[in-house]
Amino acid sequence: MNLRRKNRLWVVCAVLAGLALTTALVLYALRANIDLFYTPGEILYGKRETQQLPAAGQRLRVGGMVMPGSVRRDPDSLKVNFSLYDAEGSVTVSYEGILPDLFREGQGVVVQGTLEKGNHVLAHEV
Repeated sequence: MNLRRKNRLWVVCAVLAGLALTTALVLYALRANIDLFYTPGEILYGKRETQQLPAAGQRLRVGGMVMPGSVRRDPDSLKVNFSLYDAEGSVTVSYEGILPDLFREGQGVVVQGTLEKGNHVLAHEV
């Protein structure tokens, strides 16, 4: 192999190694910002595949149906508490803000927030 071809091979290998390192660092940095999707049953009993429960303080998205009769509004503020349920269980959600027009009891909803102790989600987006 002549010197010119050898140098070209080294440059290509260095570029590929740099791309691999950059990709790994970007994925590592994004892992803290990824919101995982759970159902109420998966929060209570873990994911079916791994049986792993989400940790308290973890950012997540929860999708379920709004339990009829569970919506409680604070008359002095925009705070709302309600329960989400599926076939396996239910979780309580606290949210402060204006709810979407389509929000109602018995309707499907996805909330994004932080899991508190137990089965309580502090939502920052509905």
